[in-house]
Amino acid sequence: MIFQPVKQMKGEVTIPGDKSISHRAVMFGSLADGTTEVTNFLQGADCLSTIDAFRKMGIEIENTQEKILIHGRGLHGLKAPSSILDMGNSGTTTRLISGILAGQAFESTLTGDASIQKRPMRRIMEPLSMMGGSIISINGNDCAPLRITGAPLHGIHYHSRVASAQVKSAVLLAGLYADGETLVTEPSLSRNHTEIMLRCFGADLTVENKTAKVCPEPRLQGQKIVVPGDISSAAYFIAAGLLVPGAEILIKNVGINPTRDGILKVAREMGGNITLLNENYDGEPTADLLVKHSRLHGIVIEGDLIPTLIDELPVINVMAACAEGTTVIRNAAELKVKESNRIDVMVRYLSAMGCDITGTDDGMIIVGGRPLHGTEVDSHLDHRIAMSFAIASLIAKGETKIKGSDAVNISYPDFYKDLRRLSR
Repeated sequence: MIFQPVKQMKGEVTIPGDKSISHRAVMFGSLADGTTEVTNFLQGADCLSTIDAFRKMGIEIENTQEKILIHGRGLHGLKAPSSILDMGNSGTTTRLISGILAGQAFESTLTGDASIQKRPMRRIMEPLSMMGGSIISINGNDCAPLRITGAPLHGIHYHSRVASAQVKSAVLLAGLYADGETLVTEPSLSRNHTEIMLRCFGADLTVENKTAKVCPEPRLQGQKIVVPGDISSAAYFIAAGLLVPGAEILIKNVGINPTRDGILKVAREMGGNITLLNENYDGEPTADLLVKHSRLHGIVIEGDLIPTLIDELPVINVMAACAEGTTVIRNAAELKVKESNRIDVMVRYLSAMGCDITGTDDGMIIVGGRPLHGTEVDSHLDHRIAMSFAIASLIAKGETKIKGSDAVNISYPDFYKDLRRLSR
């Protein structure tokens, strides 16, 4: 797909439902008694992979444009799948469902696309094995395909080496089937959607500082869930609003969970003009975001802030490229094991656009302020890369061509449509 710079961006946009919350709604609704109703569900490829997996395990799920109805069968109601469970491109599905499958009374096999088959699974295999689970990398490389043989599990206190909501959630979900309490302590607090939603469904789950504890064998009950807009998807319009001269964009109903709102903190620290309107703190907090063009400056991004914006770092790189001064990103080695090696990919193509950017072992150093020019970008089938360079193209001179631009279907199928509608 070919992109051109724009003269102006104005209007409002409603972001599709949060991907993390959509995944969990299907999973927890499947394990609950009764029907769970989900509105504003993200109809992206990743979340549809989650629906497909649970349908293959005997869960009736009605998917209409207005809502999703999940007819749960209880904690022990899943059936052995009749075929291999295909995770597509979804790391969230792969890792979280592994925790659930570890405690079942059947064997299952998980696979996924080429990207999933390269992403590290040792981080969940280790704690699930410590709990008594049997999870094997079929190719012996600690990646999918995975064979999981359900087994009786026992509770553990797992000290995770990485701040990862996927690792934490996999262990907590396995803990639902354990013989005692299961605890997970993280080095920094990762996103907490699992903790919030499991409590909503009726689980006995508590959090103290950086440790989450779940008690086994809860009776989960179906719920009504309204999924807020995904702040990771909103990040691209936040960046566009800040970077395009004269821009003013209202982004409606965005989730502002404090374990996910690092993009707002960073944008404001860089000098961004962002106003929160219609704030709502019932359950998952939400707000409308009014974003206006701003003159940005470089900052240091590191430490506990990183887990709250890990998926937004590629588009933050674009913001930094346009900011005055130097931006330093540290403690973000996790970028190397996403859908692509996002450090290498962002450095390669932002450099090709004229940015002074250097990759490090755990981040980047970006000297901003140079004009960007169009180039040809390979998204490496990574939705975050494709969307980030679509935003870069808005303020780059000349034409930008993105190979694999349809990767956005993973999380935001209407992204380009919304982007064109706001562009003038």
